[in-house]
Amino acid sequence: MQGIEMVLLKGNTVVVEVVVSFVVFIFLNLVQVYGEIPTTLEGPSKPVTVQLDKSFRGNAIDLPETDPRVQRKVVGFEPEQISVSLSSTHDSVWISWITGDFQIGDNIKPLDPKTVDSVILFGKSKFFLNHKVKGHSLIYSQLYPFQGLQNYTSGIIHHVRLTGLQPYTVYYYRCGDPSLPAMSKIHQFRTMPASGPSSYPRRIAVAGDLGLTYNTTSTINHMMNNDPDLILLVGDVSYANLYLTNGTGADCYSCSFSNTPIHETYQPRWDFWGRFMEPLVSKVPIMVVEGNHEIEEQAGNMTFAAYRSRFAFPSKESGSSSPFYYSFNAGGIHFVMLAAYAAYDKSADQYKWLEKDLAKVDRTVTPWLIATWHAPWYTTYIAHYREAECMKVAMEEILYKNGVDIVFNGHVHAYERSNRVYNYTLDPCGPVHIAVGDGGNREKMAIKHVDEPENCPDPSTTPDTYMGGFCAYNFTSGPAAGKFCWDQQPDYSAYRESSFGHGILEVKNETHALWTWHRNQDMYNAPGDQIYIVRQPERCPVEHKVSFAAYSHY
Repeated sequence: MQGIEMVLLKGNTVVVEVVVSFVVFIFLNLVQVYGEIPTTLEGPSKPVTVQLDKSFRGNAIDLPETDPRVQRKVVGFEPEQISVSLSSTHDSVWISWITGDFQIGDNIKPLDPKTVDSVILFGKSKFFLNHKVKGHSLIYSQLYPFQGLQNYTSGIIHHVRLTGLQPYTVYYYRCGDPSLPAMSKIHQFRTMPASGPSSYPRRIAVAGDLGLTYNTTSTINHMMNNDPDLILLVGDVSYANLYLTNGTGADCYSCSFSNTPIHETYQPRWDFWGRFMEPLVSKVPIMVVEGNHEIEEQAGNMTFAAYRSRFAFPSKESGSSSPFYYSFNAGGIHFVMLAAYAAYDKSADQYKWLEKDLAKVDRTVTPWLIATWHAPWYTTYIAHYREAECMKVAMEEILYKNGVDIVFNGHVHAYERSNRVYNYTLDPCGPVHIAVGDGGNREKMAIKHVDEPENCPDPSTTPDTYMGGFCAYNFTSGPAAGKFCWDQQPDYSAYRESSFGHGILEVKNETHALWTWHRNQDMYNAPGDQIYIVRQPERCPVEHKVSFAAYSHY
């Protein structure tokens, strides 16, 4: 108090100087935090293309079945392929695992799920697992009605939901069947923070199109060094469908196996992937959305059997009737996981569910709204260019009107970040679209861009036959007026680079989130691309559309 009285005795001049000094101090701290990293507040970035680093060829070769990281290490009905995923809110998670080995061949006999219980013992201390909960189990098969193709049946897949959990708390658990006995060792996970405008996971890792190559191992090693609280996998998981049922694989299935009667898959690649990922996803929750490589057609026109069976989804908890689309909260973030490979028009169940889900979002509780699906709407690579146009036409408006902040996609095997965009037009209230289909799968990187000479595809070749019809249209203004492609890198494309890697999202508060993309060939702490994504809720209220004129000074 004496110090304050002395300052006041010296008059108003000193008081003003103190106030100015305090403001300068705050400003310098803000500069230290935000100053060296660009933000979306500075307006649309000038398009940047980083050419392919030819010294980095990558190693897009699948791990062989003999690699110790993919071999079965348990015996009998001991659990393996253990993973954690989130429920719709912080107080619940799912634990999944497999017991018993798969079978593949002509004379397979599915295991009986009723023979092994699905039990979790858990608690806040590894020495006192005082809670017990049971779940459900299932098996799935991949069957082919063609002579010479080998059928597959899985081990017993278990899913158990834990409820009544406290926010941002470490829990220890064992899974299995204690009556056999066949229990796992003790694992641990941390719950998400409670939803609120000041409560966020530390780091969220985002990756797509992983596969199981030596590049994948590099991506996962980098990801583990970045110590995430949550993993988003934006489709294309194991790439089992790059293999025939006899285990023969290829970088391009249609190129190498064009005469097969059905698109075959080698389902053990799923088990290899689950074993490789267990050290990470048994402690860090992973949330998955389906990609085209999960379609996996089999007898009876059944599709997505492995995807539906192997992962636990908070579909029921979030009011969805499908594992293909669901939502969940992670602190002050509401995630909407959408399906590019399920019906999405306004009469479809997915669209109706999306309307209801978005209507319930309270932005005072979860200020950030992030959407995810597999095939990107905004990409400038030849690979999959405007392939998801029908989905974009059907759903872009509702996402824009509800103020989605960020969109994550995969599918294109490269990295690309957009400026804020809506309907191909720069818009300060549009989301930032980020494609991270660069996880490392064996199909290798996308390199060519559509705006380069003679690279623009024939529009009739771009739609995905599984996703719907032809919805593309020519542009009426701008550099691509009257054309299907731009003549230069579009202004919506802020940064693009052909390299393997993953991203880390760090939401700092209700307006600022740091996005960092890490390349596999760099050191763990070296960003390939980095920007602060800044929300402006006063400027961009929900259900409010800003005209292009208002964007002129952005």
